[in-house]
Amino acid sequence: MKKADEPADMNARDSSGLSPSGARGGGYVSLEGVHSSVEVPHHQAGFWEQWRAFVGPAILISVGYMDPGNWGTDLQSGAQFKYGLLWVVGLASLMAIFMQVISARLGVVTGKDLAQCCRDWYPEWTRWPNWLMSEVAIGACDLAEVLGSAVALNLLFHIPMLWAVIITGVDVLLLLALQRVGMRTIEAVVLLLIATISVCYFIELFVLPQTQPSFLEMGRALISPHFRQSGVLYLAIGIIGATVMPHNLYLHSALVQSRKLQKDEPSIRSAIRFNTIDSIVALTIAFFVNAAILVLAAMVFFGKESVTVSGGHVIRFSADSDWIRIAYLTLAPLLGTAAASTLFAVALLASGQSSTITGTLAGQVVMEGFMRWRIKPWVRRLITRTLAILPAVFIIGLRGDSSVTDLLTLSQVVLALQLPFAMFPLLHFTSSRRRMGMWKNGWFLLMAGWGSAILITLMDIYGLPDSLKTAWQVISGG
Repeated sequence: MKKADEPADMNARDSSGLSPSGARGGGYVSLEGVHSSVEVPHHQAGFWEQWRAFVGPAILISVGYMDPGNWGTDLQSGAQFKYGLLWVVGLASLMAIFMQVISARLGVVTGKDLAQCCRDWYPEWTRWPNWLMSEVAIGACDLAEVLGSAVALNLLFHIPMLWAVIITGVDVLLLLALQRVGMRTIEAVVLLLIATISVCYFIELFVLPQTQPSFLEMGRALISPHFRQSGVLYLAIGIIGATVMPHNLYLHSALVQSRKLQKDEPSIRSAIRFNTIDSIVALTIAFFVNAAILVLAAMVFFGKESVTVSGGHVIRFSADSDWIRIAYLTLAPLLGTAAASTLFAVALLASGQSSTITGTLAGQVVMEGFMRWRIKPWVRRLITRTLAILPAVFIIGLRGDSSVTDLLTLSQVVLALQLPFAMFPLLHFTSSRRRMGMWKNGWFLLMAGWGSAILITLMDIYGLPDSLKTAWQVISGG
């Protein structure tokens, strides 16, 4: 017995080789309020006209690659090994580009997002565990955004961490307001927040006179990978293992459908091309932001064991330090201007707020895709934020502000556990001629995608015992 919203022949194809069994044919769509809401020009229109129409989805995705969860490892890498791990940031960004290009391709070609594909093409019993794991991963990711925003509020306005975490729940109103005015407005707001992060770091690196980055040294580090120093491998695993966010793979395949796509062959070809360009540009910007965080830490912290701040208080550096808080407290005395610390905290707040917008959208996508449940956006936002706030309030209330780094570690462990359950189905579907027709991954994307997924998974597995041990210490308070 077929469902009412499925076509009669699930294997039928049009002349382009595309199965009509996607959302366009079936009538059930994710993010219904913004689906096909952005007009795109004819495929023969000029390059810039088409690019303006398609640019946006990857900008929303890119914030997941420069969220507060990445800041700690970037800061620690620069402080301990100077530019030695810059090549790892580059490699991680390259793998992220491959995975997001493939995710966008799935959405354009099939008219389904990844969650809908898993629901429709995998056995029915997989829906509940897949959905629950995705929700936990989104909650873990949102935990990092909660902590980043809360730390920024604490540093800027001296609000106690516990109250700062609770205050972050108010941003449910921000997303609710944005969703009512359309996808283009959401994209514009996130772009503004990303620009804020970029400008802050540009000023930190190139305007403040105390920072003079060596481009020659950075270039050399970027093209000469090595693991010669003790501890480099563990940090490299931390950077690569937390690179691709599982919720981004679900979200990107849904966001590309906010464009009013046509399913004739030239239109699909054009949509794939411009979404690929969008992904490359947006994630290259994310690479530069992460590289800037590492470079700033390398210039001001590398070679130092401690810094004396106002009041004669000495802050010592170690592998277990809360590097986000240390960066804020020490950038001003090290660079000789209070603006350095303020710019850092403003960038952190922008990072947390931009990431939290995409986390909520991803929550809608997985709930609607796996379970076909529709709920009001503010309720969905409340669910996502509650999943993140409760563990943060509990552990910070129990153990104090020092547990923030531990909570970030815990969130990364959860993301690493969920990641293969998003990556491998994505690659399975997009490598299949039955699902993708003539648009299945070519040999380059096949090798790049599977190679990236396998490497990231191996890195996760290698680092998992230590990560699980640390996670258990966070939970048990050991």
